[in-house]
Amino acid sequence: MALGWLVLIFCCFGQLSAKLFNVTHTTDLELEDRLLRVLSRLNLEEEYNTLLVYGEECVFHSLLRHLGKPAVIVASGSTNYDWNFSTSTLILTCGSDAEREENSNTLLKLQRTRRLIHLQENSQPEEICNQYSQKEQHNIAMVKSSFHQSDTIYSCRFFQTPNYEEEHFFQDQPIYIENFQNMHGAMIRTVPDLLVPRTMVYRDRKTGQTKMVGYLANMMNNYVRKLNASLEFINITDLGVQKASVVDIMNWAKEDILDIGTALSSSLQFKSTGNVWYPYLLTGYCLMVPVPAKLPYNLVYSMIVDPQVLSIIFVLLCVFSILIIYSENLSWQNLTLANVLLNDKSLRGLLGQSFPFPPNPSKHLKLIIFVLCFASVMITTMYEAYLQSYFTRPPSEPSIRSFRDIGNFSLKMAISRMEVNVLTSLNNSHFREINEDHLLIYENWSEYLVLRDSFNTSFIFPVSVDRWSGYEAQQKLFAEPAFYLAADLCFNQLMFFSPPMRRYLPHRHLFEEHMMRQHEFGLVTFWKSQSFIEMVRLGLASMKDLSHERKIEGSLLLDDISWILKLYLGAIGLSICCFILEISRCGEICSRLWRCWR
Repeated sequence: MALGWLVLIFCCFGQLSAKLFNVTHTTDLELEDRLLRVLSRLNLEEEYNTLLVYGEECVFHSLLRHLGKPAVIVASGSTNYDWNFSTSTLILTCGSDAEREENSNTLLKLQRTRRLIHLQENSQPEEICNQYSQKEQHNIAMVKSSFHQSDTIYSCRFFQTPNYEEEHFFQDQPIYIENFQNMHGAMIRTVPDLLVPRTMVYRDRKTGQTKMVGYLANMMNNYVRKLNASLEFINITDLGVQKASVVDIMNWAKEDILDIGTALSSSLQFKSTGNVWYPYLLTGYCLMVPVPAKLPYNLVYSMIVDPQVLSIIFVLLCVFSILIIYSENLSWQNLTLANVLLNDKSLRGLLGQSFPFPPNPSKHLKLIIFVLCFASVMITTMYEAYLQSYFTRPPSEPSIRSFRDIGNFSLKMAISRMEVNVLTSLNNSHFREINEDHLLIYENWSEYLVLRDSFNTSFIFPVSVDRWSGYEAQQKLFAEPAFYLAADLCFNQLMFFSPPMRRYLPHRHLFEEHMMRQHEFGLVTFWKSQSFIEMVRLGLASMKDLSHERKIEGSLLLDDISWILKLYLGAIGLSICCFILEISRCGEICSRLWRCWR
């Protein structure tokens, strides 16, 4: 009897267990079916091609065989490798504390990746959103174990209270949004580098607020307005700095003291893009060389007398002398060296002067005289044109053609210590060609900039092509340009400048897109063209002519024709000597002595 009751009890227990198993199995299947529909919807909204599953066994693992997508399962919650995940990765997390990623590079690559978290029923979405926002991960959605019954998805919303929303799966509402499209007045911390004309800080007289202008500052101001954020200028005096340099701003970005620096660090200053990202400017790094001085007027005569042209004129003199001597008597009897070199008709004819014409000349002599006169017209016209042109605008002194030529000039290259350190660390071949004796190194960056802005023509300055555009605009007000950009003297032909940013800035992608759009619409080019006007308006530049204009006299001075006078006196002295030798019959005396000696 007791045995029968025991068998009956076991049968009832078996039936009850089977029913409970069927219910649990049916519940799991419904949950899996709902989650598959969620993943399909996420794939339609933004296609993903890789699944990354964190945590131990949960319902997400059983979904993988139905999705047909490559999957990486990280049961320990962290990877030891620098995974090169594609940008279309979806992260599935089994529990709020399942993801414990420690690899910094992987965290950076997966920062904006969408995450779907499976929560226990007693978990609070608000706490989970706070937990992930501290890690600056904001594309978070959560489902609970009862999702197949409630169809409720919890999505994190960073700039609101409460920091999440409950959304019904079948409602036409986005699960993930761009949280930083509207920051609701949240602060973006920055530090300006105060390098004109890209960043110029001033205090508004009406509001008393600190503001900044410039082609870099304007880009930052527009970005803040676009995100409905506010700009916070960090007090650098609390950091022990009076004026921030680019190196300081880069270090503060690495230390997460600021979000985006209103500064530009060049590609020569960093080796990785961890703190410096998309380039804002592409430019070169060349030399700003003083315009060579004009030659003094007394050297103009030597400039127009080219040795090759003189050689041609001397050959013409000899040829015309020989032809005239032969055509006069149709013989070579009078052909001597003295008659060829000192032929009166040929010499005076080439100089454009009149000379005695023989009576009854032959046709050959007429033709020779005609060609001689034509040559004299060409020669005198050519030299007169050269002389007048050079007197109107004298040619310049020799210019620097290579880095090695700097040592052959009296100019020195002024450069800051920071630039020297960068060029030395890069082992720049052009910089090594310059001797240290021809370098003037400034330890203080501000003093160096003041010297360069003063247009001191005693020095050569390295400058970016981008900064040169401002100097070029200012020199349009000068009577004469003081400097020119030596495009063939560049340390680096292609160098890009990027704003320093902290490593895990969550809206970095929006900032990069904003920079590209500013260039696409031509705003950066327009701001650059207005830079000098802004500098003048803020009193950072003047419209004063800083060039050293050459003083032009009303007429030629005696010093301007000094070489002509010296040549004239030398020729007169030589003529007097020849005349004295001639009247003293020195030639006859020399001939007698020669005959006696023989």
